[in-house]
Amino acid sequence: MAATAMNRRVILKDYVEGYPSEEHMELLPATEVPLRLTSDDPPGSVLVRNLYLSCDPYMRPKMSRPLRASYTAAFVPGSVITGYGVARVLDSSDPRLSPGDLVWGITGWEDYSVVKPPVTAFLSKISHGADGGVPLSYYTGILGMPGLTAYVGFHEICAPKAGETVFVSAASGAVGQLVGQFARLAGCRVVGSAGSAEKVELLKTKFGFHDAFNYKEEPDLAAALARCFPEGIDIYFENVGGAMLDAVLLNMRVHGRIAVCGFISQYNLKDDERDAVRNLSAVIAKRLKMQGFIEPDHKHLYPKYEEWVLPYIRDGTIAYVEDVAEGLESAPKALIGLFHGRNVGKQLVRIADDE
Repeated sequence: MAATAMNRRVILKDYVEGYPSEEHMELLPATEVPLRLTSDDPPGSVLVRNLYLSCDPYMRPKMSRPLRASYTAAFVPGSVITGYGVARVLDSSDPRLSPGDLVWGITGWEDYSVVKPPVTAFLSKISHGADGGVPLSYYTGILGMPGLTAYVGFHEICAPKAGETVFVSAASGAVGQLVGQFARLAGCRVVGSAGSAEKVELLKTKFGFHDAFNYKEEPDLAAALARCFPEGIDIYFENVGGAMLDAVLLNMRVHGRIAVCGFISQYNLKDDERDAVRNLSAVIAKRLKMQGFIEPDHKHLYPKYEEWVLPYIRDGTIAYVEDVAEGLESAPKALIGLFHGRNVGKQLVRIADDE
C-alpha cells in the first residue's frame, strides 16, 4: 500500500462582507491522504508537500461573493483556500516536474496539495534554492509573484529614467519595498508612504528611500505629497487607491506614469462605501499614462527578472524583509493582519521545514 500522511486544511467558511476575520476561515481536523497520485487525479497533476504559504492582498477580493467579472476566481465556501506558496514535489505526472523538485506557484492552504491542470501551469521549478544562497521563503516574495509584480510595474510599465521622481504607497509591503529599491538603483528619487513610525523608519534606513511619511499622521495627503515632491511626481506605483490616488493625481507631473497594482484601502468596503476618485481629469490635463496590470500576464519575463535580481540579492544591494508566521494554524491570523497593517514586510507562513 502507498504511504499516507495526515493532512490539515484551511477553508473559507462563507463569503465575506466588510472586513474579514479569523472566524471566516477554519482549520479542519487532519485527515489521512495518500502520498502518491491516484487514478482520480488527471494527467499532468502534481502532489506537493507545502513548505511556505504567501499571504497577499489580492486574496481578500476572492473571499467576496462573485458579483462581477474578475481576473481571478472567487474562493468557494467549504473548499480549501488557495494562494502562492513554496513546496516540494512528492509525485508528478507533469513532465516538467519530478519528485524531489522544489517549486513555487499556486497551491492550497494545507499540508499536502494535489495541484491539477490548468493550475499546474503556475508551478515553476526553483533552481536557486537554499543551496544557492537564497532562502526558499524568498520565492513567496522577492523571487516570486511580488518580485515580478514590482519589476513589471516599475521597469516595463513606468519605464523610469535617471533623475525622475517616484512615489510608492504601501511602501513597506511585499511589493512596495522592492519598487523603492528598484527606483533607487535606476537613479530616481523615491519617497514612500506607510502606516506607522516603525515602517517609515524601515523605508529610510533599510530600503534606502530618500524620504517617507506616515499617511495616518497627514491631515492633507495632497499637501504631504507637495511637500515631498515640490516639482511633482513622475512615477507613482499604486498599491492603495482611494484618497491616496486622488491626492497623487493632483501632484503628478505632465507625462507622468502610474502603474496600478492594487487598491488595498478599498478591498474591505462595500460598494456604497468605496471612495470616489474625483481628480481623474488630471489624467487628461497632465497627459498621464495609467495602466493596471497583473503578474500572470507577464510570466514570460520571469527569467529576465530572476537573472537581473539574483546578483543584487546575493551581494546585499537589495534588502528584503519578511514577517514569518509559524504553522498552518496561524495562517488565518496572518492573512487578516495584512488588512490592519500588522505585518512588517512580506507576510508569509512557514508550515514545514524542507527535509
